[in-house]
Amino acid sequence: MKQRMRIAITMGDPAGVGPEVIVKALSHAEIYQKCIPVVIGDLAVMEDAVRFCNLPVALCQLSDVREAKGEFGSIDLINMNQIHPDGWEYKKSCAECGEASFQYVIYGIKEAIKGKVQAVVTAPINKESINMAGHNYSGHTEIFAEYTGTKNFAMLLASKTLHVIHVTTHCSLREACDRIKKDRVLNVIRLAQKGMSQLGYKNPKIGVAGLNPHCSENGLFGTEEEREILPAIEEAKKEGINVVGPESPDTVFVKCQAGQYDIVVAMYHDQGHIPLKLSGFKYDLQKDRYESVSGINCTIGLPIVRTSVDHGTAFGKAGEGRANEESMMDAIFAGVEMAENRSKEE
Repeated sequence: MKQRMRIAITMGDPAGVGPEVIVKALSHAEIYQKCIPVVIGDLAVMEDAVRFCNLPVALCQLSDVREAKGEFGSIDLINMNQIHPDGWEYKKSCAECGEASFQYVIYGIKEAIKGKVQAVVTAPINKESINMAGHNYSGHTEIFAEYTGTKNFAMLLASKTLHVIHVTTHCSLREACDRIKKDRVLNVIRLAQKGMSQLGYKNPKIGVAGLNPHCSENGLFGTEEEREILPAIEEAKKEGINVVGPESPDTVFVKCQAGQYDIVVAMYHDQGHIPLKLSGFKYDLQKDRYESVSGINCTIGLPIVRTSVDHGTAFGKAGEGRANEESMMDAIFAGVEMAENRSKEE
């Protein structure tokens, strides 16, 4: 029998849906067939999530992640003791929850660097809360980059039908335009190749989106395509990368979903996030809930494997038992696959 990978799952913001989607995901037996999951979080919060989700699972506290047995029906937990019973409030940003969620992540990163876990899967943090706690980061991606000493990295999103990687992410649209430079575009094309390889694609076909409408129409609407993006693509081709573009942003994602490309290099946050979420999220207006929340977020370029849900803390439904665990399950499975493929390359 193949040895299961040990996967750390950071609990996310206690006031959000992270604890809920974790306990729901870990109530599925197939998770334990694939890996040994260990939650990095707080006992009081996890106990409450089990309670209001009414799940037949037990919580098993560990002193070291290597003690985890990975038995279905028992959730292995490193209790960080950051949050006391009744010491948090669902749906509300606060410094205490921000500090707790930050510490879970740092613990997971350190355990991965030590080789005690083969991947870190993150539940959502609240950017306002971690900044209230004095940690000035715009998200998980930047935290992982700093604490692993990584300079060259990118955010890769995946649904069941679409893969997207970003040249720029958490910055203003004005600043994003200024950051579209040849070297950065080339680096992200290389990271797209690397990330898709870790996801099991042998020779991924990469489509690169333009920045401007219609890829600038030969300079009528801008010059970034000719000056920065196209030169990066040509250099990547010389390196043997199977890459095409720049393609008009309003068609390249359609072609990717149809199978012409395996992944799209997007120029800025919403250019990539909107089509990805349209492909993976299904909202039922009458029931006021998501019927499907499919998709993951990976940080490519790190010395460790990191995957995440592709949704936020969802304060509006936190603590109610209504959150969908599909994205958490996707993130766990992707973390296992990337860790396994990475170990084959080493």
